[in-house]
Amino acid sequence: MAASTTSGHLIPAHVRPESPFAPVASARLARSNRRRHITPQAGHALEILGHAIEYLTDEFVEERGSLSGDDDRIKAVQLLMALNRQIYFECPEVPSFGERLRSLLHFHLA
Repeated sequence: MAASTTSGHLIPAHVRPESPFAPVASARLARSNRRRHITPQAGHALEILGHAIEYLTDEFVEERGSLSGDDDRIKAVQLLMALNRQIYFECPEVPSFGERLRSLLHFHLA
């Protein structure tokens, strides 16, 4: 089962937040320095998720909550952050200038 956002992106029901103390590391994050082509729909979803994350973290800080993995707000923030990363990494990478140049040269030489 999945829920749909107003941007049309589906949110899988099986997405679970990571441990609040687990380092954020994956093979996908290693490539995060690449530019991505973000569609208007993905951009809107990222904007909404960013506002929700900011709101929950501001609320948490204002109440001076203790950082605990059992806090539902922390779990909600982690879930939203996971969805944010998922949407971002679904956007296609923009080829670098060198890759475009090699592709162009390969096309003309072939």
